[in-house]
Amino acid sequence: MYARRIQVQYQNGNEWLPCPLKWLDSFAMRNFTNDQIFDDTLPVSDGSMEIGTRVPIERLREAMEDWFRRKSYLPKESKLRVVG
Repeated sequence: MYARRIQVQYQNGNEWLPCPLKWLDSFAMRNFTNDQIFDDTLPVSDGSMEIGTRVPIERLREAMEDWFRRKSYLPKESKLRVVG
């Protein structure tokens, strides 16, 4: 089910840092009931998730970035990077 391991990083000034596990858990729990496409996501550690083959990376990045901004985790000027 979790065929891919991805790295999730956020921009903090000029550096890229791993997203805290708390952020990833928050996203995964929220999407568990709201969008089936993200059911195949499993936060593993800071900056690391395992995802299924049907999860589109770019759509995941956009949804996570939106959620992190709504939760005030990610400032407006920062970006999110998902590498798989």
